[in-house]
Amino acid sequence: MFRDALNILLPKVARCIDRLAKTAVLHKSLVCLARTHLQAAQPTTMGRRICMWLQDLLLDLENLERLKTYTMRFRGAKGAVGTQASFLDLFQGDHQKVIKLDELLTKKAGFQRSWSVTGQTYPRKVDSEITNVLSGIGTTIHKICTDIRLLSSFKEVEEPFETKQIGSSAMPYKRNPIRSERACSLARYLMHISASTISTASIQWLERSLDDSANRRIVLPEAFLAADACLILLQNITEGLIVYPMVMKANLDAELPFLVVERILVKMVSEAAANRQECHERLRQHSHEAAAEIKLKGLKNNLLDKLLRDDYFAPIHSSLPTILDPSYMIGRAVEQVELFLETEVDPALHPYKDCLQLASSITI
Repeated sequence: MFRDALNILLPKVARCIDRLAKTAVLHKSLVCLARTHLQAAQPTTMGRRICMWLQDLLLDLENLERLKTYTMRFRGAKGAVGTQASFLDLFQGDHQKVIKLDELLTKKAGFQRSWSVTGQTYPRKVDSEITNVLSGIGTTIHKICTDIRLLSSFKEVEEPFETKQIGSSAMPYKRNPIRSERACSLARYLMHISASTISTASIQWLERSLDDSANRRIVLPEAFLAADACLILLQNITEGLIVYPMVMKANLDAELPFLVVERILVKMVSEAAANRQECHERLRQHSHEAAAEIKLKGLKNNLLDKLLRDDYFAPIHSSLPTILDPSYMIGRAVEQVELFLETEVDPALHPYKDCLQLASSITI
């Protein structure tokens, strides 16, 4: 049962990776504002940001594959407490026949290996391993969909929105990210479900107690169902994800003068032989004045105008357009996207190449 369930989830994770990889390629050079602490940080690219999501999904794919190929073993013919005593009696003390029976049953059930040592059941820690991996999928999806919700509030990206979809019954202009919200709601449930199987594994008395049974009959199916629902939602979102480059540019431009202050400082010191401390102080004063005018008066960022009016910065006035070009501030973002997709994403998707075409459809 678990094997079959894993075989259902694996291609769904692969399809989510495939859709995001295509979007990352498309926007690998699209410069946008990176945010740390939800505050303006430095420029990055949308493709580079998507690759951070992809990295987590790749870990989930690897963990699912590990579960399927390594963790999922057959209990085998082990008897009431795992010692195989009844089978040894059956075969009149012939240990090799007991071993052979175990091997035959394992292969008959479609497994490559059985557990060497068990109690009355297979190790219940396996259940916790399964739900930990499924919870990890929930963690990834919650992170991705939370990011989409945040970026949606900045109007930089948008999840699919149907032509006649109602964003709010009271506010007709609203375009609430309900798919991402639904995914986060389900993912939050999935993230916490592993606590139950961890507890169950920890209280299996000696060779076995029955207080695992009722719990796992509820928890394990629900974990797989929740993971499946989350992946269906994520695939649907990623297949129709909308990116707004002009809004990204506007949001970046609003912060850009602050983001280049360090570059200005370096250029003044290296090319104009300015005193670093004096230059730092002037930049600090101008930056704080510009920030205060934005916050208190609602003005646009006029830091650049202040620097152009200050003769102290005259040696670099002609260089300011180049300094302000964000494409010089993204480091190896584009190259990182290309390398990551080529060396990690593409090889991971190769085993699933025949099942990537299926689209995801949901009802709103």
